[in-house]
Amino acid sequence: MKLPLGFYIDQNTLDIAKNLIGKVLYSNINNTLTSGIITETEAYCGIEDKACHSYGNRKTQRTKVMFLKGGVAYVYICYGLHYLFNVVTQKENIPHAVLIRAIKPLDGIEHIIKRRKKNELYPDICKGPGVMSQGMGITKQLNAQSLIGKTIWIEDNNIKISKIFQSERIGIDYAKEYAKKPWRFFVS
Repeated sequence: MKLPLGFYIDQNTLDIAKNLIGKVLYSNINNTLTSGIITETEAYCGIEDKACHSYGNRKTQRTKVMFLKGGVAYVYICYGLHYLFNVVTQKENIPHAVLIRAIKPLDGIEHIIKRRKKNELYPDICKGPGVMSQGMGITKQLNAQSLIGKTIWIEDNNIKISKIFQSERIGIDYAKEYAKKPWRFFVS
């Protein structure tokens, strides 16, 4: 069952980041269905979070999607190389998001392998936000797309996760005290 809009706006962003672990991310790009169990996320909590693109209430061409009502995709290019996929959370004008860092492939594995330019499936094929997006076919074209639609969505398929770990986020040393926030969630 697709996650309802309320999932993205009726709980705080840290809870959303944790609760996305074990949910299934789907993409249907050019009639190619792929999916994977979400295994790693990071929360980014708006204008106070020095690691968040909307820190200081920055509303730019790139970040304006973060100010939309939760339940849409925020996709941006990182280092000019990789698309990163985020789930926008909260009510309109509260610019929070959850970065999806990794998945365990389920459906369309042959397409994920091909998109990743690999010859076979291996455990870390979609571990890391850039390679996860590549495997799922996620590009800037999906920016601001509804997560309730038919192109990209998340489902609760009742997958039970025995233990969710929590740690500091990765690669945000510039964020000073916010670099130490334990806002990353993952399975071992």
